[in-house]
Amino acid sequence: MNFGTGTVSGKAGNVMDWSVNNAFKTLKDMEPKSVMDMAIIPSVDSTDIGLGSSEKGNVASTAKPRKKTMTSVFLKFFETAPDGKSRRCKFCGQSYSIATATGNLGRHLTNRHPGYDKSGDTVSTSTQQSITVFRKPQTQAKAPQMELDHLNWLLIKWLILASLPPSALEEKWLVNSYKFLNPSVQLWSGEKFQGVLREVFRSMREDVRVILEQVSSKVSITLDFWASYEQISYMSITCQWIDENWTFQKILLDICHIPSPCGGAEIYHTLVRVLKEYSIENRVLSCTHDNSPDAMHACHTLKEDIDSQKAGPFCYVPCAACTLNSIINDGLRTTKPIISKVREFVQEMNASAQIKDEFVEFAAAYHEGSWKFPLDASSRWSGSYQMLDIVRKAGKSMDTVIRKYEETLGSRMLLNSAEKTAMNIVHAFLEPFYKTTNNLCTYKVLTVGLVVFFMDHISERIAACRDSRLSPDWLKSAAEDMATKARKYNEQVCNIFTYMTAILDPRIKVELIPESLNSENYLEESRAHFIRNYSTGHFPSITSGYGAPELEDGGTVSFAEEIARKKRRATMSLATDELTHYLSEPPAPIPTDVLEWWKLNSARYPRLSVMARDFLAVQATSVAPEELFCCKGNEIDRQRICIPHNSTQSLLCIKSWTQDGMKLKYRSSEIDYEGLMELAATAAADNNAAGSDKKHKS
Repeated sequence: MNFGTGTVSGKAGNVMDWSVNNAFKTLKDMEPKSVMDMAIIPSVDSTDIGLGSSEKGNVASTAKPRKKTMTSVFLKFFETAPDGKSRRCKFCGQSYSIATATGNLGRHLTNRHPGYDKSGDTVSTSTQQSITVFRKPQTQAKAPQMELDHLNWLLIKWLILASLPPSALEEKWLVNSYKFLNPSVQLWSGEKFQGVLREVFRSMREDVRVILEQVSSKVSITLDFWASYEQISYMSITCQWIDENWTFQKILLDICHIPSPCGGAEIYHTLVRVLKEYSIENRVLSCTHDNSPDAMHACHTLKEDIDSQKAGPFCYVPCAACTLNSIINDGLRTTKPIISKVREFVQEMNASAQIKDEFVEFAAAYHEGSWKFPLDASSRWSGSYQMLDIVRKAGKSMDTVIRKYEETLGSRMLLNSAEKTAMNIVHAFLEPFYKTTNNLCTYKVLTVGLVVFFMDHISERIAACRDSRLSPDWLKSAAEDMATKARKYNEQVCNIFTYMTAILDPRIKVELIPESLNSENYLEESRAHFIRNYSTGHFPSITSGYGAPELEDGGTVSFAEEIARKKRRATMSLATDELTHYLSEPPAPIPTDVLEWWKLNSARYPRLSVMARDFLAVQATSVAPEELFCCKGNEIDRQRICIPHNSTQSLLCIKSWTQDGMKLKYRSSEIDYEGLMELAATAAADNNAAGSDKKHKS
């Protein structure tokens, strides 16, 4: 650290204002290039974004200072408290007894504020006014303000990744910490940080628009909804597609505030506005929603709008993950109070190394398996199943630990036999559900066909429980409610659109489609849709040679009409053969990478592969399953719920775009964060070297 003598202003809020001559290298002294040559960051003109410039320090130079005794040199940097019993350092606020020797005060200044005595300083002291330290002029040039902005741009990146509003940087002790490390630091105001983030958002949104202009296939969108701590409703709109290299792509389009009363009409108008902003309103094939009535109403209105304009086929899809999560919650209904008791035990165990070690030892002694800590104690499905698993597989170890630490944990955590029996029954019933959600969370591309296949299995498990004589009445009642929700989902996805999406998954085809969806009529409609939309217009005809024109009535047709008829017959025959040949082959194994399969087989099915690129991008879930079923969702909820309204859109959009690989931009200029980090490392090395040299000289 390099602290020179400077200005310390006592301001409201106890935020220290340090102003010194910069003792670091200027940018031109840095090797191999200056910052301006490296174009690491663009200049931020405060007037362009309607913000005030950074606050300047007050460094004044005076005539030759008069010589003081050593005692006065120490004491002038301390002020006496009103009670006359202590002295407080004017730099850092450290207090000392009034009887403290001046030598100790001198050591404090030397250790905490090196350089305070480089000149014979005079100090004007006043508790009501700023304390000005005068010093001799120095020949070293002050580093340009651009160097100080490096820290501000790094803080911009931190705000984005941590999903924190700019107001977080106005906390006085954070500011004081930066001033302590380097008194010359000038942080932007919260208003200026806000303005820069808005400008970065606008620049990066233009890049998103350019990316979408280059997409040659149909696109699908997903909707997610939440309300902030300010009770403001938001909707995220994400776009998905499969590119020419058969790579799945997705990008966030926008985070939108839904105006009051936040109903279906407001969702529809907000959604249409965003689609038009990106000029994709005529290229959307599907929309996956969160199953809420308002979202369904908005999607239905959008379908009517697209159908009326004859812009192409469109379908809206219910979220399978939301449906499955609701079904599982019904299955957990009876045991939720018991799960809460077990969760409290797990939380205590995660917090105590001693209790955790005891549990591990008992589990090993009782042959109740090995357990990896910390255990998932979240309220999500993954955490609830963890509680069921502990009771089912390590119940004896749990009881032993609770009894041993009864004074700490209390006997309330002990489960009686009826509670253990209920937990074991629910564990056995929901174990296939847990395996299903694990599979949904791990697949690289979660197709509609695969999800329908899994949901059909879930429906079978529910029906088996409901019809079993061994199931207790309380579980049968829960299974009845679960069956109702599963049946409603199946009714919503039972349509020609879902059928076409499913059969284009080479692992599913016709063989693994549920009976409720498998219809001969759907197959014929799929053929018709394929021939109508994908057999012509995408490829030239491969026919050659022409026969004599003839009509049944003995008339003749034009030469052009004869060519057209032959092309239609040849194309329809070829298209039908593609689909027939594809469906005649056995399904691929379930672990098969769907996109890789189509990439390798697209030459065999040139027309059908175009349709597959469109339909395999349709999403079966409105959010990633792990965000709904696992503890990861808690962190996402915490971040976006706690962001104030004026920062939600810019912060969350920029964060998503950078996580998808886009570069941070300010007014179309890329921010070179790698270059910034290199400069930071160089500055740190220089400071360390300077500190070492100073120690050797002393």
